[in-house]
Amino acid sequence: MSEPSFDLTRTYVFLRDGGAAPKIEVSDGFWRDLMSGNPSSPDASLVAHGSGWLTAVYRFERDTPSWEMHPAGDELLVLLSGAIDVVLETARGADVVELREGTSLVVPRGTWHKQIVRSPARELAVTYGKGTQHKPA
Repeated sequence: MSEPSFDLTRTYVFLRDGGAAPKIEVSDGFWRDLMSGNPSSPDASLVAHGSGWLTAVYRFERDTPSWEMHPAGDELLVLLSGAIDVVLETARGADVVELREGTSLVVPRGTWHKQIVRSPARELAVTYGKGTQHKPA
């Protein structure tokens, strides 16, 4: 029997180095555990410490409440619908990149970034998230 389809907004996929692609069922508890800085669940620990890429679709209706930075790898953002500005913290100051439906951006590893919603949006993110850090916006 073939595997059933799933919604990438509620079930993420972790693309492990080496080729495996385990699914991660997302809940509020998953995000609390992941953002705690010391995850204890297997899924949050995999995302925080595993070698591979978290693949997810996020819905945005308001600006992100914090900055984030991925020290171990780049992040691919693909805007599926809506409009978002991505603010990148650089040595020159803040750079703003407009993402509109169908456009993409690679956020370089080690770059603090946040998102400002211009109209409700859906975004595909492929993130090498090992060691991800957050700070208040």
